[in-house]
Amino acid sequence: MIPRSRQRTAVDIPVVVTSVLDSLEGIIVDLSEGGAQITGCSLPVRSQCQLDYDGHIVFGIVQWSEQDRMGLRFPYELSDGPLFDRLEIARATGTTPNAFMPRPIGAGGFGRRVA
Repeated sequence: MIPRSRQRTAVDIPVVVTSVLDSLEGIIVDLSEGGAQITGCSLPVRSQCQLDYDGHIVFGIVQWSEQDRMGLRFPYELSDGPLFDRLEIARATGTTPNAFMPRPIGAGGFGRRVA
């Protein structure tokens, strides 16, 4: 497995995901400067989209997709704006949603489901 260059942080951030054909509501559950995992919606792999949060747009490319969630890579790393601010707050407080939820025995990694 290739180690990640950025630390992922559990968050709970509602966003609007817009592609050429759709505008969908989702929730960012895992965020770093380089990408995000979004639940509640999905787009095809390699789709380009934009995330709208608090009037700020962040561009993304779908790296993996399942029926109810997907992983995005940001072509331009987060360095400012409302999403970056939320990431910094989540890291500073150390309190993340789901931090105290028990994990099922044999559960896979933090990202994709293991089938």
